[in-house]
Amino acid sequence: MPENPKIISYNTIRRSVGVLGISLPVIISAGAYILGNCNEIQSSVSLYYNTIMRNVFVGILCAVALFMFAYRGYDYRDRIAGISAFVFALGIAFFPASKDMVINCKYDIPQLRHPGWIRTIHLTSATLFFLTLSYFSLCLFTRTDGKPGSYTKQKKKRNVLYRICGFVMLMSIFIIALWMLVLESKFPHLEQYHPVFWLESIALWAFGISWLVKGEVVLKDK
Repeated sequence: MPENPKIISYNTIRRSVGVLGISLPVIISAGAYILGNCNEIQSSVSLYYNTIMRNVFVGILCAVALFMFAYRGYDYRDRIAGISAFVFALGIAFFPASKDMVINCKYDIPQLRHPGWIRTIHLTSATLFFLTLSYFSLCLFTRTDGKPGSYTKQKKKRNVLYRICGFVMLMSIFIIALWMLVLESKFPHLEQYHPVFWLESIALWAFGISWLVKGEVVLKDK
């Protein structure tokens, strides 16, 4: 008996979102290194907007936004969360801003100095985007359809992964906020390790993993 085409399309969306989330920091950092001669990791993922990878950065975020807009899920909560993630992803893409400037890039495009209100929109969009993704993992993905036998052994394992990914995203957001508000001024020497970039990357990888699991790449019910 063939699978319902709607289920196939939903899983395709989930897998696509997962792949894009995991690949974003890898593609832009590797691309900037290879094509833009950026010999050092930038201070944040968003800062790659000011490198040769600008169009790739915006393109991936727009693709994620489109998939989120198309996502339906089981009920109105999935729909509201999907529309919210769509709006916030576009906010990140079209209001990109960082207080820092690109470093150690021999080939980069003109760097833009954005007014404070654009940076506020960017940071707010990024925070709300990851909070929405955490909500997906912790509250929406862990549900069942209510049918007898739907809470399988594989479903229990998937729920553990969803919760781990959700908490990793929340913890990453918290540490980034703590760094920006308190730690950066007290421990400026740690900036050389690019903590914001790596925390953002960890959050994106957690986000991608949870959506790949939801797309039944692993731990699929037999």
